[in-house]
Amino acid sequence: MTEIGSPVAQAPAPTSAEASQFDTTAARKQWQVILRRFLRHKAAVVGLGLFVLLVLFAFLGGLVWKYPFTDLGFKRYLPPSADHPFGTDRLGGDMVALIIRGTQFSIQIALVVALVSTVIGVVLGALAGYLRGWVDSVISRFIDLLLVIPSIVIAAVLVRNSFVLSVAGGSNSNWLVVALYLGLIGWLAIARVIRGMVLSLREKEFIEAARALGASTTRIIFKHILPNTVDVIIVNATLAIAQAVLLEAALSFIGLGVQSPDTSLGLMISLNKNELTLHPWLFFIPFAFIVLISLSVNFMGDGLRDAFDPRQKRVKA
Repeated sequence: MTEIGSPVAQAPAPTSAEASQFDTTAARKQWQVILRRFLRHKAAVVGLGLFVLLVLFAFLGGLVWKYPFTDLGFKRYLPPSADHPFGTDRLGGDMVALIIRGTQFSIQIALVVALVSTVIGVVLGALAGYLRGWVDSVISRFIDLLLVIPSIVIAAVLVRNSFVLSVAGGSNSNWLVVALYLGLIGWLAIARVIRGMVLSLREKEFIEAARALGASTTRIIFKHILPNTVDVIIVNATLAIAQAVLLEAALSFIGLGVQSPDTSLGLMISLNKNELTLHPWLFFIPFAFIVLISLSVNFMGDGLRDAFDPRQKRVKA
């Protein structure tokens, strides 16, 4: 029993190792909650599994499939059969091999677009929201300008420009040109979202404290503000993949996207659009893969949004 007036025993302060372990445990618990929320979203789990299968099909399928996509020695317009599950095309190529190749290029383009558009949108949106003033005005007016210029005009200028093609590897490879183009116009939406979030976060107490301690603008933006927008960044990057697949397919369909000898699902649809009535499998099979990629990524995006949403109900242990 402690006597009156005697000093009360105090617990020893935690050591740096204990504090670090506590921070790690707290972070791990947060990610566990996010993972549990994601796994409880059945459509998102199905979408993730489907997208993984599509990626394996695109990047490993060519190693195990018996016919290469360059083999054009088969009979033309063969319907789906045991030997050619997706049939053959107008040149006598095996459609399974061509779908593998086209899916690979479509996913490559989508990933590059998501990376480029996310980086540009996050940086410019954060600068506009934090610095405000003339910087915000310039970036916002530039976004408005790009929104009113028809995308098809920019596509014709960038994709067909001989200088850009030479930078990307000449006329023998232009999928990177298409990806960069889509990335350069795909950052507008995420920039606006990040700008709005940063406008709110810059007035928070922890940002005011960082300014008072003399933190630089770069450190405040990238160390304190952007980590608090990671949920929005991840969700928008995921959805950008689905949008890129659809945009690339649209461009290739009208002749402004991927060009031969490269290929993509959109290009395959464009080349076989006149075969819709006579040989429908040549059109509908690549179309189905575009739909599967878009749906799987959209389901994943919905699941990630719900998992990161702090307004969700607490996950039961």
